[in-house]
Amino acid sequence: MIGRPPETRYLVRMALHAELVGAWEKDSRRLMVVLHGLGDSIDGYRWLPSALGLPWMNYILVNAPDPYFGGGSWYDFGGDPAPGVERSRLLLAGLLDELRSKNFPTDQTTLFGFSQGCLMTLETALTYPHRFAGVVGISGYAHNPEGLLQKMPAIAREQRFLITHGTQDTMIPIKPVRQQNELLRAAGLTMDWREFAKAHTIAGEEELKVIRDFVVAGYPADK
Repeated sequence: MIGRPPETRYLVRMALHAELVGAWEKDSRRLMVVLHGLGDSIDGYRWLPSALGLPWMNYILVNAPDPYFGGGSWYDFGGDPAPGVERSRLLLAGLLDELRSKNFPTDQTTLFGFSQGCLMTLETALTYPHRFAGVVGISGYAHNPEGLLQKMPAIAREQRFLITHGTQDTMIPIKPVRQQNELLRAAGLTMDWREFAKAHTIAGEEELKVIRDFVVAGYPADK
């Protein structure tokens, strides 16, 4: 584990509020964009930088744009999600464009999302026109995967994905998510699928190690 990173400052991009937690290695441009789940906020992921223990990683913790019972939501929960998914995708693409202009290259950026944030991570990674260092989706699913496959750019097949899910998840049952993963893999996407004996959560150090190893593999040692 490492302690609290030395720099924290705030950014605002349209309807997205994001907090940048700086890396211990001050010149590093390596970045993880973190998207929370329904009803949560950036406060729910302040522990992540210390838990991953990557001194060269910067973090952007992003709040979803819509209020939801004291937290946020990326799209309408219980109604038609499509308009909100598309709106949030465009906002995230705008944030990523802004980060590129601030010298955070996309190929040095990892996307990380939990639950609703996982859905937005998949939506963004499969439509953004640049390759990421890696894409981590936890306890979520893809919205309209068939539609995503039809509109995704060629670069999407160069993305590398780690998708994890719990066999005891009652909020988002694993069976249809497993089927989605098989569909995406059959379409030529690089999907590292991992199942854990967990509910709708992150399974402690066991799962964090898998995430850490996947993230590190996306960053060549000579950069």
